[in-house]
Amino acid sequence: MKNIKTLFPIASLLLAVTLGISSCEVEDPFLDADVAPVLVDIVGAPFGSPIASEPTVGYAATDAKVTLSARLLELDKTNILNSKGIDSIPVPNVAIKITLRTGASLGEVTSNAQGLVTIDKTWAELGMATPKAGAITKISWTGSYKGIAFTRYSQVQAK
Repeated sequence: MKNIKTLFPIASLLLAVTLGISSCEVEDPFLDADVAPVLVDIVGAPFGSPIASEPTVGYAATDAKVTLSARLLELDKTNILNSKGIDSIPVPNVAIKITLRTGASLGEVTSNAQGLVTIDKTWAELGMATPKAGAITKISWTGSYKGIAFTRYSQVQAK
């Protein structure tokens, strides 16, 4: 009988703590509430960059123009459980605003039938009048698809 009297308060306390912990929902301050509606794959970035935080694409510092490109893809997960897996479907006709992170606009382009957006810029337009090897410019790719806004960050590096 003594064991039951001792066990009951401990069990009650454990149950209360378990319920308290499981009922708390804490939002992660580092993640957006909405999942991005498209995958913005930066063309020229090393393999694995679509999931990296800021893919970096290197261009020769001697180039007169730099071509910034990205592919917009929608991930179709309907066949995820069979051998077909996830399909990457190009997303056409999405307006993308490309800016420097300083706020300077580089322009707005619309994705083509293959989901590709491309814009040519000079080093001066990217904020580097005389680019030196290793210099980095940070870029934002911003758009909206199916009513959900998204932003993808990338970097341009002089080689």
